[in-house]
Amino acid sequence: MTDLVQVVAVAVSSLLLVIVLDLVRRRRLTEEYAFIWIVCAGALLLLSLWRESLHAVARWLDVHYPPAILLLVLVLFVFVASLHFSLVISRQRAQIERLAEEVAILTAQHRELAEAGRPRASGDVAPGSTPPSS
Repeated sequence: MTDLVQVVAVAVSSLLLVIVLDLVRRRRLTEEYAFIWIVCAGALLLLSLWRESLHAVARWLDVHYPPAILLLVLVLFVFVASLHFSLVISRQRAQIERLAEEVAILTAQHRELAEAGRPRASGDVAPGSTPPSS
């Protein structure tokens, strides 16, 4: 990696880390999701600052082309993030269904109470009773 590429990589990694921290500070990103992004930005910063780390990992995994390790790490992060967000969406869907059921029950109860408390005209029939025969 040339010096210019390393400087750009460090700048971009640092910028990503600062953006994530700022989003957390302004409460636009929750801490739960920020952890994943902070880990990714930290890994990028580490690989940007320490050139030999990529080569060391490549030697350890017996990979002959060290930049392929970056692709492997990227695929791993995308997989983990996709799995995490799938779990979050599943949990939120279950919560939405439960809330919709509760709203339907409360609406039905409210309607029943409103009908029970409403004054009836002389021709109205009370719920559950039979109309008078003439």
